[in-house]
Amino acid sequence: MRILLDECLPKDLARELPGHTVKTVPQSGWSSISNGQLLGLIADSGNFDLFLTVDKRLPQENKVSSLPFAIVVLRAKSNRVIHIFPFAPEILRRLAEFQPGHVYVLTQPD
Repeated sequence: MRILLDECLPKDLARELPGHTVKTVPQSGWSSISNGQLLGLIADSGNFDLFLTVDKRLPQENKVSSLPFAIVVLRAKSNRVIHIFPFAPEILRRLAEFQPGHVYVLTQPD
């Protein structure tokens, strides 16, 4: 799977998702771009199947049903590594169920 990490996520999360192509928004040249424009760039690129973010407002502020990739919102205490890395096993386990045009919200693992 081709995964894009929002710029608010630690880039080291890529190492926690082995077996998949993982890039960050800055690596793609899309730093500091508004969410709506960013979603359009991701869609137009055709390079990603999944967009990971902690921005819980993103689905409400943007039309996502027609996007050619899935969005996963991580509901974490913060975007620090200690709070983000625990999501990796669940992301890996659920990859097959993430469908384009849908938003999935994962809550902080115990």
